[in-house]
Amino acid sequence: MSGDPAPFRLGAVVLTMGDRPEELRALLDSVARQEGDPVAVVVVGNGAPLPELPELPGGLRTLELPENLGIPGGRNAGVEVFGPAGSEVDAILFLDDDGLLPRADTAELCRRAFAADERLGIVSFRIADPVSGETQRRHVPRLRAADPLRSSRATTFLGGASAVRTAVLRQVGGLPDDFFYAHEETDLAWRALDAGWGIEYRADLVLHHPKTLPSRHAVYHRMVARNRVWLARRRLPLPLVPVYLGVWVLLTLLRRPSRAALRAWLGGFREGWATACGPRRPMRWRTVWRMTRLGRPPVI
Repeated sequence: MSGDPAPFRLGAVVLTMGDRPEELRALLDSVARQEGDPVAVVVVGNGAPLPELPELPGGLRTLELPENLGIPGGRNAGVEVFGPAGSEVDAILFLDDDGLLPRADTAELCRRAFAADERLGIVSFRIADPVSGETQRRHVPRLRAADPLRSSRATTFLGGASAVRTAVLRQVGGLPDDFFYAHEETDLAWRALDAGWGIEYRADLVLHHPKTLPSRHAVYHRMVARNRVWLARRRLPLPLVPVYLGVWVLLTLLRRPSRAALRAWLGGFREGWATACGPRRPMRWRTVWRMTRLGRPPVI
């Protein structure tokens, strides 16, 4: 009987609207080139038919959803193709369909990271523009973002360039379906931290992705505001709710959005208070202190 440990099984979920077939194929080709055991892939058509897709060494499964469930709903559906909470694999890569893994050792480095720390629950990749190599500050999931080449512990992660241990999903649940778009990663991250898992930003795990602005999405300003209120109502101890939201109101005003953007943001903020946010399960104060020691208390 062999004493060798079982191989760490990686799966990947790729969400697409079917409108970037060339970019999607390039991403899948980059997954197929990964060293080590092949990565099993699920491609989810989020309310859209899928284009013709290549065969992959680790297998390729598809799921066409009849309607657009949003980013968290679509990714959750993809996870379930791997069994309840992704039970067929040990961790799942979430990859944007217009991204690309430029290095062939990314999957292997990811496996090693999880194997080295059994309490590491989530790994956030570095997103870099394929032409300039630039990593935007908003893509570094910490407050001190001036040096994107520095890896560190973190308190949130990048949804389209990440890996989540499926044990985390089994323990704390998946992404919040109702969020549809924006802040769904932070909701999952805070639940994972509260359950004792770690999150790490790894600068050496790179996803190439064209430089874009999040405001390109028509629902951006409304969803960002609504979901931030929902996040606070769901996850923060009551004394921190007004502090957290007050800080973000101030930051939003300091950024001087256009009149239309501000109207959408204020409408989303009101919607966040007027609508059901889901079950309230606030984090423990020791998690607040842990996040503070990591450099990002949950008030910003």
